[in-house]
Parts: sequence; structure tokens; C-alpha cells
Amino acid sequence: MVLEAAVRGLGSPRGPEFRTPPLREEPAITQTPAPPTTAQARPTPQAPPTTAGTPRKGRLLVTAALVAALTGTAAGVVGARIYAGGEPAPAAALPRAPAAPAAAPSGMSATAARVLPSVVSVESGSAGGSGFVVDDRGHILTNAHVVDGNATATVVLSDGRRLSARVIGADDDEDLAVLEVGYPGELTPATLGRSAGLSVGDQVLAIGSPLGLSGTVTAGIVSALDREVRLGGAHRTAVQTDASINPGNSGGPLVNARGEVVGVNTAIAAGRGGGNIGIGFAIPIDRAAPIAERIIRN
Repeated sequence: MVLEAAVRGLGSPRGPEFRTPPLREEPAITQTPAPPTTAQARPTPQAPPTTAGTPRKGRLLVTAALVAALTGTAAGVVGARIYAGGEPAPAAALPRAPAAPAAAPSGMSATAARVLPSVVSVESGSAGGSGFVVDDRGHILTNAHVVDGNATATVVLSDGRRLSARVIGADDDEDLAVLEVGYPGELTPATLGRSAGLSVGDQVLAIGSPLGLSGTVTAGIVSALDREVRLGGAHRTAVQTDASINPGNSGGPLVNARGEVVGVNTAIAAGRGGGNIGIGFAIPIDRAAPIAERIIRN
């Protein structure tokens, strides 16, 4: 859900109010009387009147007040324009670390890079899921419930290319099916491992197209071995993992840290909302591989 926040305007900023002090009335300027002649008596010097005009220092203070008022008003106008977005301030460059040299993938990222070209999305009728290439003859292993009894399907490769495939056989009790495409040179086979070598706590990756998001990689561990679950029409044992598995992951590979397929992701324990709650199940490859071989032979 996208939250839409109401954007509140900042209003029109105003600068401080400046009050210009009233100017004092300048005194009247009169001519200086001529100096008295010798015949005239010199007037007695008198103290300057207390009501003389504004001294020069006072005029300087009034002028400074006017300049401050004009400067403050101009600053208020400039500030208003900046707040209103008229003149955005230049963005300062933030310090960044120098670009590191490209390094080869390592760890689980290298594992994912090795397996992703072998994983495909499967589209069949209204159903959909995942699968992976098991040999160099164009065979792809997936779940039986992904093809849902259809005779044909479309596989989407990791690079986005779409190929037509036919369903050459399925085992509904084991929930496994094999597809075949006519252009085996377009496919990259995965390496099949041995599920018997798994231990609780081993790191694993689940790769597939959950909710149609092709090429999704999730990580987890082996949570339990030989967990009894209902697959197809019977109870079977499965590898339990906490790697995130959702609708659309069905038929995709569960791989170990060496990039070897150790299971076929097939089921989840879901809450009321139907999403992943950290409990997924995969058919052990030691049981799935012989079934796939039998379907291919027949």
C-alpha cells in the first residue's frame, strides 16, 4: 500500500518588520553675520542653544537604520523566493568512496550465477511455475502440478527467450514432470548433486519464478531431512528449508553451496494469506532423478 502524505506549504515567509525612526526637522540655515567693526561693540559670547539641529552623529545613526531596514527587507524577499522554489540553492557534492575494481563473484553469489542459466520459467495453460535443465538433450524437470495435465508448455530462458516444449511424461504421485524442447543447444544443463549428503544447517538457495518474478534467488538453510508431507496423492518425505518459497517457485531447483541441485522445490506451509512463512519443502534429488530418467527413457 502506498501512503500518500499531504504536502503542506510553508506559506509566504516574511522578514522582520522594521520601523524607521522619524527624522528630526533640520534647523533653518541662516547667514553668518559679518564680523563687527572696531566701532561696534563686540557681543558677549553666548552658549550654543540647546535646541540646535540634529548633530552629525545622529544623522549617521538614522542613515544606518535605514540601510539595515532596506537590507533586511531584501533578505526577506530573497528568502521568500528560495522557499517558494524560485531559485534553488546549488546542491553540494557529497563525499563518495572511490569505485572499487570489479571482482569475480564469490560465495553464494557465485553459486547463483552458475545455476541461473539452467533455470527456466514454465507457462502451461493457466498454470505456471519453474523448472531446470537436466541434460544436454533438451529435457527440463518440473512439478506435475505446474503443467496441470497439459501436453505442451512454454519455457522462458534466463535471457528472456521463449521456447515451445512438449510434456513427455509425468508422475502425479511424486509431483514430477519432464518437458522437452526441440533446440537443446539453447539450454544450459544444471549439475545434479546428491541429497543424501545434506545435513541440517547446510546453506541452500532456492531459484525460480515466485509470483512470476523470474530469476529470483532466495537463501536459507536445510531445516530438516526426511520431513513427511503430502505430495500429489500420497505422503512422501521431503527436504525442509527456510529459504523463501512462494507460488511460482514450484519445479525450481534447491541447490547447495557448490551449485549442485539437491532438490525440486514443490510445496510450502502457508498461513491464511497464502504466502511464505519460512517453511518450504523440496523433493530430494536422489528420488527425483531416477523418476526423470524413467520418464525420458519411456
